[in-house]
Amino acid sequence: MDNGTSVPERAEVRLRQPLPPLVVAPPDPKPAGHRRAGGRLYVIDGIRLLAALMVAAHHYAGTWRADRPGNLIWDRPVSEIMPTVFRFASYGWIGVEIFFVISGFVICMSCWGRTPRQFFVSRVIRLYPAYWFAVLFTTAALIAVPGVWERLRLREVLLNLTMLQSGSGVPNVDGVYWTLWSELRFYLLFLVVVAMGLTYRRVVVFCCVWGAVAMLAPVARLPLLELVANPDGAWYFIAGLALYLMHRFGQDLLLWGILAMAWLMGQLELGNRIEDVERVSGWRGSVAIFTVFLLFMVAVALGYTDRIRWKWLVTAGAMTYPLYLVHYAAGTALIARLRDTMDARLLIAVLITGFLLLSYLIHRFVERPLSRLLKHGLDASFTRLRNADHRP
Repeated sequence: MDNGTSVPERAEVRLRQPLPPLVVAPPDPKPAGHRRAGGRLYVIDGIRLLAALMVAAHHYAGTWRADRPGNLIWDRPVSEIMPTVFRFASYGWIGVEIFFVISGFVICMSCWGRTPRQFFVSRVIRLYPAYWFAVLFTTAALIAVPGVWERLRLREVLLNLTMLQSGSGVPNVDGVYWTLWSELRFYLLFLVVVAMGLTYRRVVVFCCVWGAVAMLAPVARLPLLELVANPDGAWYFIAGLALYLMHRFGQDLLLWGILAMAWLMGQLELGNRIEDVERVSGWRGSVAIFTVFLLFMVAVALGYTDRIRWKWLVTAGAMTYPLYLVHYAAGTALIARLRDTMDARLLIAVLITGFLLLSYLIHRFVERPLSRLLKHGLDASFTRLRNADHRP
């Protein structure tokens, strides 16, 4: 029926209508359009604990430091004491790279829809309670069992409580804390995106920009840029972010491209780390382990592991962070003291079991109560700040 509008006018009206979105390139959907809006991924907790156990086994029986003649941990090369264990434990350091990927995934998931204040509070209550205990525990352990690690001066130990010692050129109480410095820089960068509001498009742009800067920073030879860009760890976090976008919005070619770039940059970084730091494992084996992990994470992101809902995995995931923080310096000091009292493999099993128990106790009696207190105090402080802005 003719409504009084001429044919040219009707055509012009149709041209002015917005085009429908392409299926292969989804826009920033509203919460109602999300593929998956939440739900705990229990398998992630299990992977985190497995990664922590890999790192612990590596530190006890797979490092170049423990494989040197006359080393302070075992007194002779660990590859001579337990060659099979050493062969597998020498690859356990890849657990750190696994941590970084999972961190990118989990941070993006937990911060979606949150304000910068909520993001800040969540990170503080998650990181600091167990960390404070670990600094004091490790310091006390090195005093009680000297001979392997040099104790820091009191002022250096106190600065370690800030978690910012790496930025001040102060040594870590425990060598494993170096990963926390990478995590903090990731949080600082990602806070910018959280402040803008997380969307598919903004996280993708963040991945691309951060990845480009991380590649250029070493060549630019600008220390500040390299410090912020964190080229050694950036692409692992980026892989985690891309995997979470796959989980939330579904896969597309752009996300696969980001993940492929992360793998390519990651395999190079793995080789560099083997040559510069680890010196005990092969590049092919390391890349194979990392590739299998990424493929498994793709399966997690696409929902193939959603049926895994074992409740005990929640507890396992909660123990991961305390275990990582307390196992290294104190554990290797105890090995040096107890290495002649029992079989080396039994000693490692006993130590890991003991630190798992300690980690549960830290989570139950340190993390949970302190986190509640910190959250209450920080929420009250931010409320006071907000109200102060409205006072005459």
